[in-house]
Amino acid sequence: MRIVIPVEMTSGESAAVNAAVARPWPPGTMFCLLHVVAPIYLPLLVPRVFENAKITILQRLDRAAEPLKKAGWNVRTEVLEGSSGRTINAFAKEWRADLVMVGSHDRGPLARLCLGGTGQSVMRHALCSVEIVRPRRYGPEGHDGLKILATTDGSEFSVAALRSVAARPWPERSKLKVISVPEFILTKDESYLETQPVKEFEDLGAASLEDAKRCIANAQEILTGSPLAVSAELPKYEDRPYQVILHEAEECQADLIVVGSHGRSGFDRVVMGSVSEAVALHAKCSVEIIRDARLTLDEHRRAA
Repeated sequence: MRIVIPVEMTSGESAAVNAAVARPWPPGTMFCLLHVVAPIYLPLLVPRVFENAKITILQRLDRAAEPLKKAGWNVRTEVLEGSSGRTINAFAKEWRADLVMVGSHDRGPLARLCLGGTGQSVMRHALCSVEIVRPRRYGPEGHDGLKILATTDGSEFSVAALRSVAARPWPERSKLKVISVPEFILTKDESYLETQPVKEFEDLGAASLEDAKRCIANAQEILTGSPLAVSAELPKYEDRPYQVILHEAEECQADLIVVGSHGRSGFDRVVMGSVSEAVALHAKCSVEIIRDARLTLDEHRRAA
């Protein structure tokens, strides 16, 4: 497994590095700590200024990498020049990364909504999986197991996400809760129902509920044999899908939410929205958006 961790030089601590150190990873996993320097628009000074800065930054990256190296992982460091989001995504693609872990130190609602241009660019355009890493709220990193909340809608994308979770090692005593949010929830607005064919709404609601139950059953089958303590249920809370997911995460005090990405881009994302992106922006805990590289490439080709 190949994992890229973008590191800022403004903080002496990296939430993403701390999270990575606290978790087990597949044998042979490699990390790359990456810092991107903004372009300098003075041609005569660029080579000298960049090379001098690069030496200092590499020294700081080496210090930041020490915990991972002490844990026995293979770590490399890179300093590149360019636009942060684009450069991170380009490097991740070239290095054939499986995951980019973007750290977030802020817990306030405004900070979560304004994740930042770099975080949003990586989250939206990376071809690999992306985790927005936030500090644990219910215990320090490495303390007990993780509480993980995974969602499934039965699509090939969510199935790929569940298989990724099932195949990876996790800290001992980690728990996984799987939910499936019915796509159609009967509105409780009586004034609206007065002008609508209620029977059709009820039929759609029942069909959606049965479909969600099938998704749960399939998820349990996929997760058979996983070392995680697995539970699954249909949420009783009714709201927009991303709100239901966030509510369930709060209820079970999740440390990590795992969602599959449908790979929508451009106009589709503006019109249809992205549940995975909304969850990542609004969640109080870490969120991993799992992408299967083959599925993502197919989506990009169709979009083109």
